Amino acid sequence: MHAPTIKLFLCGDVMAGRGVDQILPHPCNPRIYEECMASAEGYVRLAEDAHGAIPRSAPLSHIWGDALFEFERADPDLRIINLETSITRSESYFPKGINYRMSPENAACLSSAGVDCCALANNHVLDWGPVGLLDTLDALKRLKIKAVGAGRSLAEAWAPAAFEIPGKGRVLVFSCACVSSGAPMSWAPASDGDGIALLPNLSRRNVAPLADEISRIVRPGDLVVVSIHCGPNWGDEISDEVRSFAHHLIDLAPISVLHCHSSHHPKGIEVYRSRLVLYGCGDFINDYEGIPGYEEYRDDLTLMYFAEIEAESGLLLALEMTPLQLKRFRLSRPSAADVDWLQDRLDRESRKLGARVSSISGGRLTLSWFNQTAGT
Repeated sequence: MHAPTIKLFLCGDVMAGRGVDQILPHPCNPRIYEECMASAEGYVRLAEDAHGAIPRSAPLSHIWGDALFEFERADPDLRIINLETSITRSESYFPKGINYRMSPENAACLSSAGVDCCALANNHVLDWGPVGLLDTLDALKRLKIKAVGAGRSLAEAWAPAAFEIPGKGRVLVFSCACVSSGAPMSWAPASDGDGIALLPNLSRRNVAPLADEISRIVRPGDLVVVSIHCGPNWGDEISDEVRSFAHHLIDLAPISVLHCHSSHHPKGIEVYRSRLVLYGCGDFINDYEGIPGYEEYRDDLTLMYFAEIEAESGLLLALEMTPLQLKRFRLSRPSAADVDWLQDRLDRESRKLGARVSSISGGRLTLSWFNQTAGT
């Protein structure tokens, strides 16, 4: 008899605000407060100039496009995203240059993709102030989507989201951000105030408190995902500090997946002690089409990560990835040449970490690795 396995869907940043919000049925006021753009409609026009007309009042499921077929095909037990936008109509913006929001009515687009859990510890969930954060928490609660990494108090912000997978076991999802992602330190909550779970940096001295908190909550047989918003938007390099943090955290706490995001493009993948480390998942949904700069990273190409994990041990059994392309604010199938480009780049960067990325049928990718047991 085979041991139960749990399949997780993971992805990078889902930014369904600003221009994306404008094409859905119930958009926010398009007024934004950026140096070069005064209306969210401007981002729709940039995308249309690049790739053609985008439907307005589009169905809520429109943005997911071909990802919906992949969800049905892979049938994951749990769907986890990093939601990089506030869900609010608040006009009290935080003066940080770029502010993302989507309307509470349009937030049902998350339900249309069956999202189970939104990591909120990132550098945009408080873009529209405390009111925007509270609106976000309320909207997700109405949609019966669990939020993690932000809350009305310090304890709530750091508390995990728990999921019982029938016949398989419990999954705990923790979420935190690092200042290196652009999250202001002022967003860390006081003991009785709202905010996000925030780390000043990823130095080794910050590992032990996080590992202790995880170990305090975890029960035998739990599968643990730690979702961290960290690092810059661009660049393939994985610093020694980040890699050391990842290894040390896995050494000290019973973690199965370290799910890192903030980079606008997928980064190298590592399997350390049979635990999956995604150092940067790339953006999954955004409104960046037509914005020049950093073209060499092909941030229009994105990935769906499907991780199969042995439920009892928490060990990674397989990782399959589906490449997609963002075009006209919708996820679509990329060309075979684009899949080859992404496979080659991911393989190049993952080889530095002891893993390989190969192409398989259906325009998908798979990971192979040797097991590492020593930290860096």
